[in-house]
Amino acid sequence: MSRFISFEGIDGAGKTSHLDALESQLRQAGHDVVRTREPGGTPLAEKLRESVLHDAMDALTESLLVFAARRDHLVQVIEPALARGAWVLSDRFTDATFAYQGAGRGFDLSVLSTLEKWVQGQRQPDLTFLFDLPPEVAAARLSAARQPDRFEAQDTAFFERVRAGYQARLRADAQRFALIDASANQAEVARQVDAALQSRGWL
Repeated sequence: MSRFISFEGIDGAGKTSHLDALESQLRQAGHDVVRTREPGGTPLAEKLRESVLHDAMDALTESLLVFAARRDHLVQVIEPALARGAWVLSDRFTDATFAYQGAGRGFDLSVLSTLEKWVQGQRQPDLTFLFDLPPEVAAARLSAARQPDRFEAQDTAFFERVRAGYQARLRADAQRFALIDASANQAEVARQVDAALQSRGWL
């Protein structure tokens, strides 16, 4: 049976290493796994990703580019994979748009909701891991890891808004989310991820 799992959280939350671990675990168990990311996942969407991450633009332009990338991603990658019974693991999906462009940039949530319906209909992840931690902790991790892009370079107040945006999405659709305390050590975070999967009978 196919599954669609997204990994969300502010930059520096550490979600990617746990996505790596789950991908490896599922492949070893014999599952067909598609690993992807947003913005991105197709040649067109990756081009749009570069613009979103590095080119100056207003919030509406940013949102339209993100949803254009998402539409191509859904049509070319996600829906075909789910149709054949694969597990799709995505580093971010629509929750990120509401958190970053909506809460972070202060863009109109009703416009984002309309775009969400146009672009994806009823499609949502079956499970979303929300890696939650204070922005100052995330910033310290990022500064030691790499040169920041246009989003990662934002100030702590921006990431506080993004974190609040994620929390709002969680409250609106709590059954879909597994809230992960990303401030814990890596072994404890991995335990939380496994527990969420086991509670659904997926591991």
